[in-house]
Amino acid sequence: MSSFQVKKVAVLGAGVMGAQIAAHLVNCRVPVVLFDLPAKEGPKNGIVSRAIEGLKKLKPAPLGVAEDASLIQQANYEEHMEQLLECDLIIEAIAERMDWKTDLYHKIAPFIAEGAIVASNTSGLSITTLSEALPEAIKPRFCGIHFFNPPRYMALVELINTPTTQPAVLDDLEAFVTTALGKGVIRAHDTPNFIANRVGIAGMLATIKEAEKFGLSYDVVDDLTGKKLGRASSGTFRTADVVGLDTMAHVIKTLQDNLGPVGSGKIEDPFSSIYGTPPVLASLLESKSLGQKTGAGFYKKVGRDILRLDPESMEYVPGGAKADEVVGRMLKKPAGERLGLLRHAEGAEPRFLWAVLRDQFHYAAVHLASIAETARDIDFAMRWGFGAKQGPFELWQEAGWLKVANWIKEDIDAGKALSSAPLPDWVFNGPVAEAGGVHTPAGSWSASSQTFIARRKLPVYERQFFPEDVLGSNAPAFETAGTTLHEDDAIRLWTLDGEPSDVLIASIKTKMHAIGPDVVEGLGLAVDLAEKSYKGLVIWSNHSMFSAGADLQAMLPAFMMAGVSAVEGAEAEMQTMMLKLRYAAVPVVSAIRGMALGGGCEMAVYSAKRVAAMESYIGLVEVGVGLVPGAGGLTYIARRAAENAGKSSNKDLLPFLLEGFTAAAMATVGTSALEGRKLGFLLDSDVVVPNKDELLFVAINEARALYISGYRAPLKRQFPVAGRNGIATIKGQLVNMRDGGFISAHDFHIASLIAGVVCGGDVDAGTLVSEEYLMTLERKAFCALLEHPKTQERIMGMMSTGKPVRN
Repeated sequence: MSSFQVKKVAVLGAGVMGAQIAAHLVNCRVPVVLFDLPAKEGPKNGIVSRAIEGLKKLKPAPLGVAEDASLIQQANYEEHMEQLLECDLIIEAIAERMDWKTDLYHKIAPFIAEGAIVASNTSGLSITTLSEALPEAIKPRFCGIHFFNPPRYMALVELINTPTTQPAVLDDLEAFVTTALGKGVIRAHDTPNFIANRVGIAGMLATIKEAEKFGLSYDVVDDLTGKKLGRASSGTFRTADVVGLDTMAHVIKTLQDNLGPVGSGKIEDPFSSIYGTPPVLASLLESKSLGQKTGAGFYKKVGRDILRLDPESMEYVPGGAKADEVVGRMLKKPAGERLGLLRHAEGAEPRFLWAVLRDQFHYAAVHLASIAETARDIDFAMRWGFGAKQGPFELWQEAGWLKVANWIKEDIDAGKALSSAPLPDWVFNGPVAEAGGVHTPAGSWSASSQTFIARRKLPVYERQFFPEDVLGSNAPAFETAGTTLHEDDAIRLWTLDGEPSDVLIASIKTKMHAIGPDVVEGLGLAVDLAEKSYKGLVIWSNHSMFSAGADLQAMLPAFMMAGVSAVEGAEAEMQTMMLKLRYAAVPVVSAIRGMALGGGCEMAVYSAKRVAAMESYIGLVEVGVGLVPGAGGLTYIARRAAENAGKSSNKDLLPFLLEGFTAAAMATVGTSALEGRKLGFLLDSDVVVPNKDELLFVAINEARALYISGYRAPLKRQFPVAGRNGIATIKGQLVNMRDGGFISAHDFHIASLIAGVVCGGDVDAGTLVSEEYLMTLERKAFCALLEHPKTQERIMGMMSTGKPVRN
């Protein structure tokens, strides 16, 4: 295994992209120094300072916690070049100008440490040409590294080598970017715009052409090419507005400057005719209407209304039109039937969709050999970089490889396609045709090597038990992998095969992993099995949802038939299960990914330890349906306040209680694992994992380490509460909020009940209470609210619309 370590990173260029890369490095606890030009006026670091301050205002938030902006070290090229010598990785992210980049390389070359990797975050400039500005000694350690915007949220990073890049450098960088930054890495050839932007932007240009051909408005196109098509919800034109029309135009210009027809003196590309800047885009650029950043592009927001551009008049008109419902029903059919319906339909909308998909299949197949090692790289690029659920080759293969290939050929021969270039011979003959597609258990098709190539087996990928893979690879599914010890409709208890099977895994199976009586029973069984035969228990699934909380739908029938007493019994069982997790004889580790809300949050905080993916959203949200946390969440808040106060010279409980109370009363959800830690739902000792695919590996090893180190469950003990004085203080603040119109009367009532529980009820300040005592108060408050008409309005509103009712 490589000994390469990244102790510190330098990011050169404090523009929007460079600053956000620095922010993500800080999120992942990687020390970073951000460079830019010295300011002409004021402090020399003024440009960097303003960029870092701007990070706090950007949406979506590039920082997990806004205050962490202060962790980005500031530097300028005039005063601080020596600081580069401390850096193991230097990422250049200045403007997309070849001359500016190469000039900067000349300046930094004397300050690059021996062994340091230098990488350019360019979206499409030639990496080989850039490398020529570097000394011979540095060229083997230089490559391209292309983050996608916004870098915190977009999974894709493309790595691009030059002819002189050492293979070990790419291996080391791939390992760092994968495990330390949580990204999905593909390796692209050094061709214009690499893989994702080459295929993605060509697809957007094709969509614009086809929309014009079929006479469809931008809002209808976006409705068709968004979630309904399995792509990013913003569709095509809204995505362009978000990215920035100037940014899109720059990527298009790279295609125009470098690609052309035969005899043009450029790299030959049979699709070069579609790379012209669309007239509507040229007009928008001329008027400085650059999309979301300027308030107008293909769309314009006026008050609460979203207007769309009419390309004929170049005026903004009312938007919001939707696609025909018949087309929506077509798109829900299985892939083969779906594509056939779209191709053979009469209407403009389905024929437009077939054309868009055909164009992408055609383009990807023709360019595969030149831009990517395998078809898997193109599919991952479109999934991780453009938010598609499937890559083009995956969809083509699922729909029936040769059937779709013949449809494409017929359209090419009929002159309906965007290029007359034929599909490559490998599409119809040889291993791909025989296998029924480009993805097989042996690997994915490499058009340049004419063989199927398996995924790279770097040591870093041994940390991923169930990595993302492509359709047709027959990768093991976590739902059926390993050895099952118990399974029903609610939960599966199992162990991994091949690994030491000494840690039990519990995977909840219910919709949104809601916690109902069957899940409670299954988790109780899991603890019993783990205590009897294993070193620990990990609660995990490979879905982007840890748990949405208690199953209200399962609870309501019992409430309707038997009243609140039936619900109180179910709540008591949930509370007993939470305590069973907390006091289990072996460590219970919650492996959190995505949402951990309400009961899901409670399940996490009652575990011995939490291992959370960076993008975890944790909180007690019961107020949204007019309830209070009822499975131990408020008890946890009170206990943690007492524990924190016990470590302080200030023995007044209230200051330690207020943050937890506010989080529960306002239904605050951490917008990252880091913010979840700030809210108290994760502890400093808990582990934040940048890469979601490493979550199970880390969680199992954390459970194993706790066991090996002699884990003992915490001793049950009483703790002090704030009592009636604390309740009075909190309610005084609530009265001001209610009377000022900030909260409703029912919000006031709910928050008062929360205060009553976290302060321990009508007792003296400092009274010692048990967890069971506070849980009894929780249940009473929960059940009392369940009978309240306004709470019932909130529950029914949420269940019918999915949106909270404010009453």
